[in-house]
Amino acid sequence: MKNTSKILSMLVIAAGISFPAMAQTAKEEQTPAPMSAEAKAKTDADVDKKAADWVGALNLTDKDKASRVTAAISIHLKAVRDWNNDHSYTMVPAGINPITGKNLSTLERQVIINSSIPKTVHADLMAALRKDLTDEQVGLILDKYTEGKVAFTLNGYKSIVPDLTPVEEAEILKNLQQAREQAIDFKGSKQISMIFEIYKTRNEQYLNNNGRNWHKMYGNYTKMIIAKKAADAAVKGNKN
Repeated sequence: MKNTSKILSMLVIAAGISFPAMAQTAKEEQTPAPMSAEAKAKTDADVDKKAADWVGALNLTDKDKASRVTAAISIHLKAVRDWNNDHSYTMVPAGINPITGKNLSTLERQVIINSSIPKTVHADLMAALRKDLTDEQVGLILDKYTEGKVAFTLNGYKSIVPDLTPVEEAEILKNLQQAREQAIDFKGSKQISMIFEIYKTRNEQYLNNNGRNWHKMYGNYTKMIIAKKAADAAVKGNKN
């Protein structure tokens, strides 16, 4: 978490700003139109249903426990939604990404401003989950937030590195789980994927530092996929 926070801080510094400066910039930008009471009531209801569905998938027998967990998730989802909606990417002046040297994209600027959400939003949710759920159940809820990206991404590594060792897999999984927990404080698939990219880069560096050649392995995997698609197309063509 600390390393990722540093990366996000670097992006903010690269933009040539501080958070007080963001506030000043925000005043100069057009304030987004506030959500109508009717629209907010509908989105609140949608969020409450989502939280209830997620907890329902755990099949908890303790109704009080299920109610507490559902409420905690609903509060967190609404806080993330509201922070994202109330803090436009325009609060982050255009600048460069210090890692790539390219201009910050709209998505990167939104991720930067969303990373400034109060830490208590995350801490309160995790405390509530860990109070009433097992570690496995907490993981299942975090998977709901992040669309199952941990398992999906880990399977990708196993396909690209077919002889992945147990030690390598454990390290990769640890990083992906860290990505998962951090990503819950961001809104939407694109923002979540950007957080995972930070940890995927860390995993690739780990493999390179431990005798692997990620670029070569990924290239070989890509060639294999292209060859398989060509072979499948040929078989289909022969059948026709």
